[in-house]
Amino acid sequence: MPDKQYDAGNIKVLKGLEAVRKRPGMYIGDTNIGGLHHMIYEVVDNSIDEAMAGYCDTIDIELTREGSCIVSDNGRGIPVDMHPTENLPAATVVLTVLHAGGKFDKDTYKVSGGLHGVGVSVVNALSKKLVVTIKRDGNVHRQEFSRGVPTTDLGIVKTTNRTGTSVEFWVDDEIFEVTEFDRGILAKRFKELAYLNPKITINFKDQRDGFSESYHFEGGLESFVTDMNKSNPVSKSVSFSGADEDVVVDFALMYNETYSENLLSFVNNIKTPDGGTHEAGFRAGLTRVITNYISANAAAREKDTKITGDDIREGLIAVVSVKVPEPQFEGQTKGKLGSSYVKPIVQKMVFEVLSKYFEENPIEARAIMNKALMAARGREAAKKARDLTRKKDGLSVGTLPGKLADCQTKDATISELYLVEGDSAGGSAKQGRDRVFQAILPLRGKILNVEKSRLDKILKSDEIKNMITALGCGIGEEFDAEKLRYHKIIIMTDADVDGSHIQTLLLTFFFRFLNQVVEKGCIYLAQPPLYRYKKGKKEIYLKDDKALNDFLIQTGIEGVDFEGIGSNDLIDFLKIVAAYRSVLKELEKRFSLLSAIRYTIENPDIIGKNYQQMFEILRDYLVKQGYNILNSYVNDEEIRIYVQTESGLEELHINDNLFANPLFEEALHINKKIQEREMNFGKDVLEILDEIEKNAKKGAYIQRYKGLGEMNPEQLWETTMNPENRRLLQININDAQSASDTFNLFMGDEVEPRRNYIQDHAKDVKHLDI
Repeated sequence: MPDKQYDAGNIKVLKGLEAVRKRPGMYIGDTNIGGLHHMIYEVVDNSIDEAMAGYCDTIDIELTREGSCIVSDNGRGIPVDMHPTENLPAATVVLTVLHAGGKFDKDTYKVSGGLHGVGVSVVNALSKKLVVTIKRDGNVHRQEFSRGVPTTDLGIVKTTNRTGTSVEFWVDDEIFEVTEFDRGILAKRFKELAYLNPKITINFKDQRDGFSESYHFEGGLESFVTDMNKSNPVSKSVSFSGADEDVVVDFALMYNETYSENLLSFVNNIKTPDGGTHEAGFRAGLTRVITNYISANAAAREKDTKITGDDIREGLIAVVSVKVPEPQFEGQTKGKLGSSYVKPIVQKMVFEVLSKYFEENPIEARAIMNKALMAARGREAAKKARDLTRKKDGLSVGTLPGKLADCQTKDATISELYLVEGDSAGGSAKQGRDRVFQAILPLRGKILNVEKSRLDKILKSDEIKNMITALGCGIGEEFDAEKLRYHKIIIMTDADVDGSHIQTLLLTFFFRFLNQVVEKGCIYLAQPPLYRYKKGKKEIYLKDDKALNDFLIQTGIEGVDFEGIGSNDLIDFLKIVAAYRSVLKELEKRFSLLSAIRYTIENPDIIGKNYQQMFEILRDYLVKQGYNILNSYVNDEEIRIYVQTESGLEELHINDNLFANPLFEEALHINKKIQEREMNFGKDVLEILDEIEKNAKKGAYIQRYKGLGEMNPEQLWETTMNPENRRLLQININDAQSASDTFNLFMGDEVEPRRNYIQDHAKDVKHLDI
């Protein structure tokens, strides 16, 4: 064995915030997109705690163009006087010492989300720069930090008659894999906080594109469940609030016509996606109320119907929020509440207030009762359908569907099941597969849209029954994840509209009825190549448009000599130009007279001028380009120039919406990269790119695959099924609520929201099958 010394010198002591930088995942979950946004949540939670204590009613959050985030509130401000034991200002202690804060003292914050006392100090440790500004005691105090270490002392910069705290931080790109904030994720969280705290106003701005929204909901949780509903309601939304033993319980609920449950829970404003004792108490109380009501009020023939908790929660939309003095969470990211004493408190309160509500509102109560009874009847019908399925010879226990070409191995961990669109592609897949570990199940046509169906109806579908039987894990009450016969379930469809629809139908089925299979990471989408390039004996498959563009550039520069420019530099430059062309094409879908907009992008000094000056420059440009200007209009807010072109009348419309458009900003950014390369070809860079691509296409055949059936078995194996070459897209659920809303939007009964979405995103379509 190696002779390694092990003594006191091997024991590492991580001082200050070094431990956080060494193991960031322990404090913020991960260093990817989740941990990135958790940084903002930690700072915002401090402001929310001030609000819950009654000292703050406005929180401002701003994402800057420089990549920082600023969180400000009008609370009391972090104390700035000297700490009695640390010999440092209290604000500095809070930002540099783990487990330092005002949340361990019950007199300072009765309830709080950040009870670990590591929140803002962790943000400081994982930021390459952080600036705290505190308004307190008539002065504005300011201090800067870098990676958790103070770079300035806490000092007074001016006087003020206001109070509050502002924290601006830049995440450390040495720590984080992703450094760009996702506004959609943040806006969703801030809206939740505004629902949970109806007295607070949260202002959210994104300087990157001019976005600005304010969140304030007087209706609180009742407004929350109403806005969560995406289907026809069965009952009205109602909310209740109460307290017991220092535990404050707020909940709201309603029922709709769907077949799934949508329950969100929070502890001290922290979302608990994994539930916990507060959720368990709510469910137990709700189940007891409704079973009691059914026993007392259902028709005689219905009273013997066995009602389960699942029946009672079918179509339920609910939010449960508890304020607990000293909650016990599982993990720093607080995904699950473990405080056992919370369950009986919530259960008792839910039972008492709902029992009274049912007595006083018999119409609502009867509607909810009938919804539960209907769910129970559907469950019984599904059970009978399963029993009937077993009795059929073709699908008896142990017999797999006749269309399934099973694999030879019985080891589920290496087995793969391909769900293939159509018998033709299924036949090619059966011939091209590796029989040892790859099974093929062809699907004929489009399966049932399960978003609109209960389990008993679903089990009448032959295609779905074949899938359930092949998977072997059962469904509904009989689901057993351990019996899953394949740990890779790969959906393989054509790259057209019908193929995408089949993918969506299958994903809806798995999400709604085999959710654990999705959560285990067993569902994949095959990514067959979009293009085949053939020139002489050379044959290459390319996965998408970008891959095709890159390949054409690399192939097209062969034999082309640009004096003084190396091939690698030229390839990199042309890839940037290709990205520029792609963004310009997207802009052209949204704005007329692209040439004028491109002129503005490539002469960015124009943007800094006022609209009158900008108008004169653009008008002169259009005239020089030979356009016939018919009319024009300019004021302090916009420019409109009407031009006669070969295709008819077009309007150049310049205003702040154009300059704030993400595509316009992206085009500015890419063009800046192009200019920095200082490559002068004497002609337009897009023309150069076109010439290079034409050179690559000369004598070549480029095929765009629309269907899997266009490939023979060998091609299908080589491009899409061979583990060494294939690309698979794994399906994960990062946000179950968002996923549920998406399925409901696209696959549910409500037509109007779907139509609005299509109209709003019509210009984003890239490939339209007609």
